[in-house]
This record gives sequence, C-alpha cells and structure tokens, in this order.
Amino acid sequence: MNILKDKIRSEGIVLSDQVLKVDAFLNHQIDPLLMKHIGHEFAERFKNQGITKIVTIEASGIAPAVMAGLELGIPVIFARKFQSLTLKNDLLISKVFSFTKQTESTIAISARHLTSADHVLVIDDFLANGHAAKALIDLIGQAGASVAGMGIVIEKSFQDGRALLESEGYRVESLARVKSLANGQVEFLDD
Repeated sequence: MNILKDKIRSEGIVLSDQVLKVDAFLNHQIDPLLMKHIGHEFAERFKNQGITKIVTIEASGIAPAVMAGLELGIPVIFARKFQSLTLKNDLLISKVFSFTKQTESTIAISARHLTSADHVLVIDDFLANGHAAKALIDLIGQAGASVAGMGIVIEKSFQDGRALLESEGYRVESLARVKSLANGQVEFLDD
C-alpha cells in the first residue's frame, strides 16, 4: 500500500533498529484520510469471508478497525486494557505483553458483544512478536468465535510475529511490511 509506505517514509521516525514511531498519523495523531484508505484496503482483502465482527485492542488499533468496520458494514469491538466501572461483568480476559512499553496488561472484552456465531477479523496497528494478536485470538476463542484473519497496518517482518501466527494457521495481511530499521532508515520487504 504505497500511500501508507510514503507516509511512513515521510513522517515515521526510527527510534532504534527495533522501534518505529508513527505517532504523527497512526497512534497519537490520526490522519483520517489515510485511515479511510487503510479501512478500504482491509475491507477489500477480507471481503466475502463472512466476517461478522472486527476485534482490536485499544488504543492504536481503533482507528483502522473502525474504518474497516465502516467499509464492511460490521461492528468493531476493542479490547480494553483496564477495567472500568461499566466493564466488570461477564468478561473475556487475557494478558498481553507490550514490546514497545515492556509491560504486561490485562485486556478484556464483554462476553455479550462476541459469541460463538461470530467470524472475526483482528485488526491492529503493529505486528512485532505477535503477543497482542495472540491475546486477541485467546479472547475470541473464549467466546467460541472463529478467526477469519489478521489485518495489520505495519508489520515488523524482522520479528517473529507473522511466523508464529501463520504456523498456527492464521491468515496475516499486512499493509506495510518493514524489512529493517537499521541505520535509522525504513526498508520495506518489497522494495
């Protein structure tokens, strides 16, 4: 997806050979037009899959997930990273380790929003080691729902997340696959 790659090249900041900062358009400030294109691309890649819900994790996955949900005409559920007064009963709960923050969080979805009748598309901003994706898959499995695939905005292909997910039979569709962040430069897999 060239519009996304161009945005990463022009506004992404390489903080290390492992970390790419994209807060100018994806996970702090959001570029709505870019999100519209991203949502459309995910919808095109997963149309005709019988998807009934999209699941993501707060907060950075919400914008691309909502745009894909709008394109597909289906609800979007986001796993919350903390419990609130309004989210405390009948919860599906899992743990996720954040590569960027180096912390473990408990995530939760209300069981009333996800059932065994659902066929779910997981959307997230980044795929690195696959921890967030695996936690979301765990929540979906607790509901008895099935996973249609994983829609990833930016994949760090030099880490093992894709291999882990594909080895378990999951379809992974990434819009930008980063091959390397060496020397402060973003190199894409298909460059």
